[in-house]
Amino acid sequence: MLRINDTLTLADWEMSESFTRSQGPGGQNVNKVETAVELRFEAERSPHLSDSVKNRLKRLAGRRWTLDGAIVIRAEETRSQARNRELARERLIELIQQALIAPKRRVATKPTYGSQLRRLKAKTVRGEVKSARGKPEVEE
Repeated sequence: MLRINDTLTLADWEMSESFTRSQGPGGQNVNKVETAVELRFEAERSPHLSDSVKNRLKRLAGRRWTLDGAIVIRAEETRSQARNRELARERLIELIQQALIAPKRRVATKPTYGSQLRRLKAKTVRGEVKSARGKPEVEE
């Protein structure tokens, strides 16, 4: 069970973890120990998430979203498998918490009469400045 917030928890069957060797330098330890964690969350099949949350999650996940509707998070920062596992779970929780926040609906407003007048006055002043930049006319 993975607790996201007070009302949402994910079941164990929705997530799977696989361990691989970390990339990069690390001496002899890196060649023996599988410390990198790949956390796979079956987001599309999850009964705990609504469709709107899944859509926002898909947009937030980006390249981490697979074709079969799973989110793959890889953690290989530390030399400890347990710490990498915690980091991957924290990232998943953070991602889902961001997706749970519904964006506010934009309320269309009309510009005030005063702001319209100020805008038009600024445009005429700017136009006068630009027209004054030209070559002076030769008077005969």
